[in-house]
Amino acid sequence: MSGDVRIDRAVLSGTFSLDGETFDVDNNLWVLGDDDECVVIDAPHDRDAIAEVVGDRDVLAILCTHAHDDHVRVAPALADHFGAPVLLHPDDLPVWRLTHPGRMPDGDLADGQVITVAGTDVQVIHTPGHAPGAVCFFVPSLGTVFTGDTLFQGGPGATGRSFSDLPTIVRSIRERLLTLPPDTVVRTGHGDSTTIAAEAPNIPVL
Repeated sequence: MSGDVRIDRAVLSGTFSLDGETFDVDNNLWVLGDDDECVVIDAPHDRDAIAEVVGDRDVLAILCTHAHDDHVRVAPALADHFGAPVLLHPDDLPVWRLTHPGRMPDGDLADGQVITVAGTDVQVIHTPGHAPGAVCFFVPSLGTVFTGDTLFQGGPGATGRSFSDLPTIVRSIRERLLTLPPDTVVRTGHGDSTTIAAEAPNIPVL
């Protein structure tokens, strides 16, 4: 391992399309690793911009929080560029196929799975609701969780579109995320970071 494990962030702009509508969005790109190797969390909008953040490091995997097009649009191109597998929870394959009907992810993510990068364990937590195969990535040693579009500053992710469900996302957050240490930093798919403690009051009771 070369150097300390770090988290790099970039904000990339593009579009999100679902149910016949398209919106302009800014996505957070997260890269977790050290000077030698890393994982890329989601693949929004711009392959070259992501490659610039990665630099000359080995990419062990592209970890997808879910398969909405603004999070996976350049995942196949990124996989080809780095020779790295795209990993997705299989429950999100129906969503993935909307963007990439001719190419499957390279492997599955499973609840409880542990992925190790630069000597650091990343735990996969299945958190359906925003999408059926949505997952979060908890890094205990860094006191942080990457929540994709499951939990934001201000509360749960959106559930007004196809493949989403409000009671499911609330249950996921309450049972799987609010049980993490309160000071855990929540690094989201869009917008500013927050903490588990700050968001606990923002989760509705159904």
